[in-house]
Amino acid sequence: MPIDKSKPYIPLAGGADDGWSHEHQATATCYCGAIQLAFPTDGPGLVDTFLCHCTDCRKITASMFASNFIVADSHLVHLRGRENLKSYSQSRTIASGKTMTNFFCSTCGSLMYRVGEAYPGHSILRIGTVDDFNLHETKLRPRVEQYTKDRVGWLHGVEGFEQARGTAYGSDVKVGLDLGHTDKTDVV
Repeated sequence: MPIDKSKPYIPLAGGADDGWSHEHQATATCYCGAIQLAFPTDGPGLVDTFLCHCTDCRKITASMFASNFIVADSHLVHLRGRENLKSYSQSRTIASGKTMTNFFCSTCGSLMYRVGEAYPGHSILRIGTVDDFNLHETKLRPRVEQYTKDRVGWLHGVEGFEQARGTAYGSDVKVGLDLGHTDKTDVV
């Protein structure tokens, strides 16, 4: 029998068991459960979804890529644990040369989101922190792969995803789900 992806699937994963998902909003929780965010699952608050193969995302996730989604800060809600967030900022390895700040749970170390000086008013969340696993394959399914020039050779592009050798966003994250890309110079 096929799994119904239209209904929430929130398995026990980590220390929290109170994640939720409704038609237009859901939660993202760190591994230990100390931090929980609510975010929109539709535009205009949900801006875009993407895979990133940049060297920073590879290093910060201890994996070969990161699966991300961009949310307008005006739609991001800290339900609990804001005081438990620790941050680390740097600009040396960021392609734009502008500061990127990473917000981690101080208890379990989960990276909850990143905030880039180049993209004011937006936060970049990790799809893996989302409590409803069906959203990973539906509303949060990545649309684009960026920094494919840094993708490992044994991993191939995802069929149907837009492929960008560098950033897919230029200096404007307002492109995305509703407006489409306006600068295709780095898209393959």
